[in-house]
Amino acid sequence: MSGQKPSLKSGGSPQSRFQVDVVTEASSATPASTNGSKPPEESKGRPRVVGFLDFGALGSAMDIGLPPDVFHEPDTTRSDSVSLHSTGTGHTHMSDSHSNTYYMRTFGHNTIDAVPNIDFYRHTAATLGEKLIRPSLSELHDELDKEPFEDGLANGEEPSAAEEAAAALAAKEAKGGTIKFGWVKGVLIRCMLNIWGVMLFIRMTWIVGQAGIGLTIVIILMATLVTTITGLSTSAIATNGFVRGGGAYYLISRSLGPEFGGSIGLIFAFANAVAVAMYVVGFAETVVEMLNDVDALMTDELNDIRIVGTLTVILLLGISVAGMEWEAKAQIVLLVILLAAIANYFIGSFIAIESKEPKGFFGYNTAIFLENLGPDFREEETFFSMFAIFFPAATGILAGANISGDLTDPQSAIPKGTLLAIVITGITYVAVTISAGSCIVRDATGDHNDTVSDTVNCTDAACTLGYDFSICKEGGCQYGLMNDFQVMSLVSGFGPLISAGIFSATLSSALASLVSAPKVFQALCKDNIYPGLGVFAKGYGKNNEPLRGYVLTFCIGLAFILIAELNIIAPIISNFFLASYALINFSVFHASLANSPGWRPSFKYYNMWVSLAGAVLCCVVMFVINWWAALVTLLIVLALYIYVSYKKPDVNWGSSTQALIYNQALTHCINLTGVEDHVKNFRPQCLVMAGYPNSRPALLQLVNSFTKNVGLMVCAHVRTVTRRPNLKELSQEHARCQRWLNKKRIKAFYTHVFSDNLRHGAQFLMQAVGLGRLKPNTLVMGFKNNWSDGDMRDVEVYINTIHDAFDLQFGVVLLRLQDGLDISHIQGQDELLSSSEKPPVGSKEVVVSVSLGKDSESDSCPPKITTNQSSPLIMLGERSTKSPLSLTDQRLLETSQQFKKKQGKGTIDVWWLFDDGGLTLLIPFLLTNGSKWGDCRIRVFIGGKINRIDHDRRAMATLLSRFRIDFSDINVLGDINTKPKKHSKLSFKELIEPYRLKEDDMEQEAAERLKAQEPWRITDNELELYKAKSNRQIRLNELLKEHSSMAKLIVMSMPLARKGTVSSALYMCWLETLSKDLPPLLLVRGNHQSVLTFYS
Repeated sequence: MSGQKPSLKSGGSPQSRFQVDVVTEASSATPASTNGSKPPEESKGRPRVVGFLDFGALGSAMDIGLPPDVFHEPDTTRSDSVSLHSTGTGHTHMSDSHSNTYYMRTFGHNTIDAVPNIDFYRHTAATLGEKLIRPSLSELHDELDKEPFEDGLANGEEPSAAEEAAAALAAKEAKGGTIKFGWVKGVLIRCMLNIWGVMLFIRMTWIVGQAGIGLTIVIILMATLVTTITGLSTSAIATNGFVRGGGAYYLISRSLGPEFGGSIGLIFAFANAVAVAMYVVGFAETVVEMLNDVDALMTDELNDIRIVGTLTVILLLGISVAGMEWEAKAQIVLLVILLAAIANYFIGSFIAIESKEPKGFFGYNTAIFLENLGPDFREEETFFSMFAIFFPAATGILAGANISGDLTDPQSAIPKGTLLAIVITGITYVAVTISAGSCIVRDATGDHNDTVSDTVNCTDAACTLGYDFSICKEGGCQYGLMNDFQVMSLVSGFGPLISAGIFSATLSSALASLVSAPKVFQALCKDNIYPGLGVFAKGYGKNNEPLRGYVLTFCIGLAFILIAELNIIAPIISNFFLASYALINFSVFHASLANSPGWRPSFKYYNMWVSLAGAVLCCVVMFVINWWAALVTLLIVLALYIYVSYKKPDVNWGSSTQALIYNQALTHCINLTGVEDHVKNFRPQCLVMAGYPNSRPALLQLVNSFTKNVGLMVCAHVRTVTRRPNLKELSQEHARCQRWLNKKRIKAFYTHVFSDNLRHGAQFLMQAVGLGRLKPNTLVMGFKNNWSDGDMRDVEVYINTIHDAFDLQFGVVLLRLQDGLDISHIQGQDELLSSSEKPPVGSKEVVVSVSLGKDSESDSCPPKITTNQSSPLIMLGERSTKSPLSLTDQRLLETSQQFKKKQGKGTIDVWWLFDDGGLTLLIPFLLTNGSKWGDCRIRVFIGGKINRIDHDRRAMATLLSRFRIDFSDINVLGDINTKPKKHSKLSFKELIEPYRLKEDDMEQEAAERLKAQEPWRITDNELELYKAKSNRQIRLNELLKEHSSMAKLIVMSMPLARKGTVSSALYMCWLETLSKDLPPLLLVRGNHQSVLTFYS
């Protein structure tokens, strides 16, 4: 910059780097430009970056009231507060709240840096406002003469298909005036109607007769305790962020992850669907009983229940399909009837009528209260059986949460409505318990003539009121708390109103379940947890009604209605609900235990240990209600959990499971740093220089065979491209590579660095990769097969990388396959793109290679990339038909997959010539411990003297047995120092000839200059000095061909070259000579620290 202030031009002038652009949402189809043309970014369907103002789009600044000082004094500090205003047209402007004029400044400065704003933090599918994109770091930080990267969404977020659909729905809702409910109509009324079930009218009084007032209140309080804890947990989760539709499924899945959420979501939706049948059959049975009383049955009782039930569920389906508004109105009508029935009972309890006394109703009386205070269990009933019968009456607390997507403010509505409903219904149950126990005796004959005749033997409360019901002790009485399920009708002021209350209770619960099941199921299908169910995700109308889900729920409900026998399925339904309650409680405990910074519920009245106790209580109650049903429920949840875990849906909801795994990993890593390494716990932790993971699959597959579930494996990639990296592309590429590893079930991490060559990149990686004790200790590379055809400077880099590894106390492993390792040059081979990322038909993206040649070290030789893609495997080009592969490439592809399959019977030949600490022996042992190499036997080859072969064999056998390593044979090579054959020596001489310095044939100064320029050159002195070592490599190759030509794998001690003395070319010639024309060969050299021990 020259010091001049950048001027802001108006009209159609070119945009300055300092200009501030109007924000336009991606969903807005109205262009900001006056000439109707879309800005470049919008034409790509990308939201524009907030903070840039295009004056060509707005006309002159004066047209919008910009004061002159913006242009002439851009750096003048003003105290005017600046805010963002949405005009409702899809544009968001910065405005001055003092003068109502539009500014382009933050705190009065002409800058694109934006102030904090809620719209920056919305999801793409936000329903409460527009999503804005804050300026990216590169736009604020990069030099002015460089184009900012097109980083897309903030923090690398890309909208998924589901999010885009939700965004479209949100836009449609904004236009269409969606029906939303407040906390009273949406949560409180629904929960009360669901909790006040038919149990209140036909079983409550019987439970009071069996358990007595005291224990019944204990039962109610226990059930209320479970539901209250669950309500508190639900409130905590519901207030920890924006809640969408899906109720219990949404709360559990977003907290515990898709495994738990997917399993509970399916059974919870099914439970609600079957609950429709339960409630409708309860209604139909009451109707059929009334028809039977007046002798008006249509056929027989069972078929009449089916007929009435079918007609009822069709009526309920019609109300539901008509829309949430009609369903809410129906719920209000049912609530009024239910409240009237309850009030009718309490009013009747104060009106004692003499004609009702023979049937056991005397009005409130202390004697009756005291008599009914204690339990009187009959017919083998117990406290727990009473609890099991009552508890389903306390469920239904999730009725409001299940329609979370239809609530105006779920975060506020769910806690208030759910907890208040629990309190009101709990008080109602206790009041009915005390009332019934205070005014109705347990047994009554219904006979007016059963008056007191013997005051000595009559001791019941009824005796003090003039009646003797002692004959009931022999059985046969039909009235009183213990015998008459309809006793509340007797007590009430107007009996038929109680029947209307029963109808209201059953129909309201059925209606709530009929609405809940499709809503939960729709949310589950939208997340695509179970493939094939996506057809039910579609919604219709302004409220996105799941009509297909309604039809499915109707069919399930109708099927169980036609069965008309729900005594077996009913306890399973209760257990399904309890399982979801248990997981909601566990979710809160789990999220609190994980201590994630994202766990910040605005509802503070919860405790992690109370939630854990609630989860345990729910599980206990499941077994108390019905032990076999609890087992069935747990098995179903477990089966669905295993299925979802196996399928691994591609979702990331920031669950507490992830947070806890991170916490545990961090804790264990820190704990490990306080423990010194021990030889017994040594594991080969490999840094594999593989480049892109799919470039050298054989290398990764082999290393994975001995590190899987044993040690760390890092797939490292040194990138030497000169183009400045685009961070968004890098993160996407990193994710693709890691996904490829996961897909191939290779347990490894992928990482990359940018460097000018392989050596420097490897230095960075060896020093920086790892965490605490989880650091690589072994460098693994592929053998450089085509080294003689390339630039010898690359060989220098390659050999120096090995030297650097030894300097850093790393072990080194080199893998050589005769056909090579690198398959990236083969078009269309197993590409990194996942199926979801593959370009659509007709696009021009195709996977090809830009490697310089087979097995060239692309890590050290930068590919010539001229496109905007940073990946050498992914380039843009015309889609072309695949050309047939050459025989060489076909063989290379086959070879690259040889370690993927199970190895048959054969041998792993271990040439343990030099003691490197035992790594050369440990790797074959780990290989044979795995399933792929389990059928192979280990043969050990060692060097020795001819006159000590038996002694050396016994010594090695003893050592191996102490190491507890099984072997099939030990071969002592007594002729290892024999001179190699002449033709072998001649081949070696021809190999080294191009790389010799031949200093004797030139002047000393010229020789020194050439050596300085080409340090890999082999001097005559060096060749003579290491003549014996050269001959040894030649001889070893002859022995390898003689003894191990049929081996599945050869593992051999790698020869060392003294740094600074042996030239790179000579060392490379040694490695080439030693390993040529052999089966797969691993050259291994540990860091000479013991990795094996025979001590316990």
